[in-house]
Amino acid sequence: MGVRLIPNETVPASVYKHLLPHETSVLTVRFHPAVLIRPVAEVLGGLALAGLLSTTIASPYGIAVLIIWILWLVLVGRLLVKIYAWLEDYFVVTSQRVLLATGIFNRTVNMMPLTKVTDMSFRRSAMGRLLGYGEFVVESAGQDQALRRVDHLPYPEQLYLEVCGLIFKGGDSDD
Repeated sequence: MGVRLIPNETVPASVYKHLLPHETSVLTVRFHPAVLIRPVAEVLGGLALAGLLSTTIASPYGIAVLIIWILWLVLVGRLLVKIYAWLEDYFVVTSQRVLLATGIFNRTVNMMPLTKVTDMSFRRSAMGRLLGYGEFVVESAGQDQALRRVDHLPYPEQLYLEVCGLIFKGGDSDD
């Protein structure tokens, strides 16, 4: 089965600039497109509601109909922002660290050294199994961290094996 993991040569510039000079990206993935299901459903539901309301509401100046369609355009704008965020957010595993780069206006890059990972698992809900995504749960010694839960990752089994392979390889050698 082929995997659509992004090779090192195509690491996006928004992620590549956060890599250290001595580390290489092992894999880079976007979140699963399932994160867009709810915003798309809201736009489609809003369209149906706006169409229904605009045909049933009679206004002498059409101001109510105008407001309904402006509210629908707000939903469309919100969807476009979510799509752009989906295009810019990445989960990255390097030879040294696990990174989570998110955000459009306020870019946040959370990271954890592979050597600090004490436990890692993944979960798949029924919807995740159906659509092909899962959630990583990453534990480190002693403290709560920003990378504790990473949801909507595609190919969770494969990512899990890749990261575990790096952690155990890193534990056997002194870099």
